[in-house]
Amino acid sequence: MKFLERLQNEVLVADGAMGTLLYAEGHDFCYEQLNVEKPDVIRLIHEQYIAAGADVIQTNTYSANALKLARYGLEHRVKEFNEAGIAIAKQAAAAGGQYVLGTIGGMRTIGKNEASVDEVVSMVQQQAEPLLAGNPDGLQLETYYDFDELSAVVRHLRQLTDVPLIAQVSMHEPGVLQNGLQLNEALHRLEALGADVVGVNCRLGPYHTIQAFESVELPEKAFLSAYPNASLLDVEDGRIVYVSETDYYGRAARLLQEEGVRLIGGCCGTTPAHIEAVKAQLAGTVPVTEKKAAERKPIVIRDPEPARYEPLHVKAERERTILVELDTPRHLEIDDYLEGARQLKAAGADAVTMADNSLASPRISNLAMASIVKHQDDVRPLVHVTCRDRNLIGLQSHLMGLDALGIHDILAVTGDPTKIGDFPGATSVYDVSSLELFQLIKQLNEGISFSGRPLRKKANFSVAGAFNPNVRVVERAVKRLEKKIECGADYFITQPVYTKEKILEIHEAVRHLDTPIFLGIMPLTNSRNAEFLHHEVPGIKLSDDVLARMEACGDDRQAATEEGLQIARELIDTAAGLFNGIYLITPFLRYDMTVELIHYIKELDAQSEREVHHAAITR
Repeated sequence: MKFLERLQNEVLVADGAMGTLLYAEGHDFCYEQLNVEKPDVIRLIHEQYIAAGADVIQTNTYSANALKLARYGLEHRVKEFNEAGIAIAKQAAAAGGQYVLGTIGGMRTIGKNEASVDEVVSMVQQQAEPLLAGNPDGLQLETYYDFDELSAVVRHLRQLTDVPLIAQVSMHEPGVLQNGLQLNEALHRLEALGADVVGVNCRLGPYHTIQAFESVELPEKAFLSAYPNASLLDVEDGRIVYVSETDYYGRAARLLQEEGVRLIGGCCGTTPAHIEAVKAQLAGTVPVTEKKAAERKPIVIRDPEPARYEPLHVKAERERTILVELDTPRHLEIDDYLEGARQLKAAGADAVTMADNSLASPRISNLAMASIVKHQDDVRPLVHVTCRDRNLIGLQSHLMGLDALGIHDILAVTGDPTKIGDFPGATSVYDVSSLELFQLIKQLNEGISFSGRPLRKKANFSVAGAFNPNVRVVERAVKRLEKKIECGADYFITQPVYTKEKILEIHEAVRHLDTPIFLGIMPLTNSRNAEFLHHEVPGIKLSDDVLARMEACGDDRQAATEEGLQIARELIDTAAGLFNGIYLITPFLRYDMTVELIHYIKELDAQSEREVHHAAITR
């Protein structure tokens, strides 16, 4: 009898974990490579699950795709590993007639930009072809956190083959997907796309998996599946372990059956002993054909409080807007910094931006300084947030803290690598890139946490992106801007520019974009400063003329300051006619220089208004 025919009238028991068993046995490299190099090890695990009572086993091919195999330099062996994986499973199941499912694992989690959906679909087909050639009883798609990815894969495979498709999502939170979609809705969408069995696996243990299914309605045509983890994971002596009594896991399987689940197996931490307990508990049971799903009480997500300030990118669309970067101190004396912030506001800066440990060197927390200047002196802060120093937990916590403090202006950047900073041996995190951070911040703006949990209130962030135009081919940099816009960037702030020609080139390259650009200008303080920026700071190049002008000032500090300001004024003359947004970068806390440039911009704009007014009168 075929797989789906059995599910019409029976609750089937599937196998349990493969990877965590191999990990426990000391295998810590590429598990899929064992299909070729140690096939007896894999076959023995299949046979142990069959002996425990599994009706269904799955191939050891979860990560046998080009993306994940590339971590080991094995991406060229996709076909080989999948062919071997299906062959071993079929051999193990031959005597008992167990069903064999070819496993294809999810590739994208929160980090969605590692591979596009189109790239994932292409890699899935590359993996599916050798699995299908081995004549499986179905394809099992498991551990998919990204619902867009799973939807695209189901849609594509349904067109490629008519073998049964088992589509399983993974959740960070019971009953809700990473994007905030309710589990019940997600499973019914997968059924509509052509999946024959829909369900969940991984991440959650039995308790939360049962809880998630309580609000799931029975599909019209598809069947439900569940492969919980053995428990929540723990760490003992540096190794990941799962502590779970097999009897408890078996009883949980019976509760899943009562929720309408017809295919029940195990994921991380489960063993043949867990599957044996499941088999014993499910003996003699019949599928549930009618069920009243529990109603999930909707969680109201409030709109954010009205913003005190107009978003900077909205203002820049119609009038001159000036941002000023004032890096927080590298010491604990803050009086001079606070005075600088006050003077910049008094001069007319629309916001003071604060880098997040620029050049990977520790400074006073920009969150702390932003809160101080906002609440003590009514200075509007724009806080840089890097991906370098915080994992996903820290990033979400940090952003929630910013929202709670009423700080809504953010620059999202990947961040300079730690090796260039004060502590080159420090660890860079980079759980996500700036592209993914844009998407996650916009998810917070919908009132949904990174994991999909409702936040009860929408955040209200306006997000800037960094733009480095000091490259050989500006058009390539602009292509990246376009990708950032797709991910949610509201406006851009550039690295400092030091030639009129570069300003004109930038304007021509971005004129097709509707997203505001804040053109970066940083006054030079002396010749050594100019040489350092030109030769040592990534992304900044000065012209020979600028270097010569600063060198001509010699050791005369006043002359160097005035020449640096004059160079900046000349750049502002060009930029002001092309960009509403100007981004002034304060060097070495020399806010007196920045104040001077703000006054110059204000006078330039006033003179322009006077000329327009005079022309209107004399017309």
